[in-house]
Amino acid sequence: MKIESAQFELSVGIGSQLPPSELPEVAVSGRSNVGKSSLINRVLNRKSLARTSATPGKTITVNFYRLDTMRLVDLPGYGYAKLSRSEKQRFSEAIGGYLGDDRDLRLVLQLIDMRHPPTADDKQMLEALAESGLPFVVVLTKSDKLNKSQREAQMAVFAEAFADYEGLQYIPFSSLNGEGVDELRAILAEVTEE
Repeated sequence: MKIESAQFELSVGIGSQLPPSELPEVAVSGRSNVGKSSLINRVLNRKSLARTSATPGKTITVNFYRLDTMRLVDLPGYGYAKLSRSEKQRFSEAIGGYLGDDRDLRLVLQLIDMRHPPTADDKQMLEALAESGLPFVVVLTKSDKLNKSQREAQMAVFAEAFADYEGLQYIPFSSLNGEGVDELRAILAEVTEE
């Protein structure tokens, strides 16, 4: 996997626009404003390949980033309350259409803000992933925002929250200081090797 080969490929707003699955794919999922675009930029060593915003709900499409041996797929964020019912429905259909399609989906990176316990939406997504049989890794974003004692307390919260998921891997991550970047790159390379 050559991260320098990464380029934006396309955005789709509805499931019927999804491109054929020509390469192994890794999806990035999580609540609005959890840091999906920041993670993509940091892991791919780009400043603004994926657009970031302080305003939740900016990613409203399924965005495909193509590398030499894989695609990284940025799914719309869930859980943002200020969207209209029709926008929420379209998000749900886009995410469901992608995850339910017959794709070469090797892994889902499920992002959760490390500063807070998993939300009801996060738990619902984890349950859906577990039920679907799709392999997933939990990425705990914004790890740099916690001091040592806060971090230890949150890791205990997550250990309890994830106790039902046998063998679940969860990785603290920071787009600012780079924690977890090398581990994620290694995982991406491993799961997309032919």
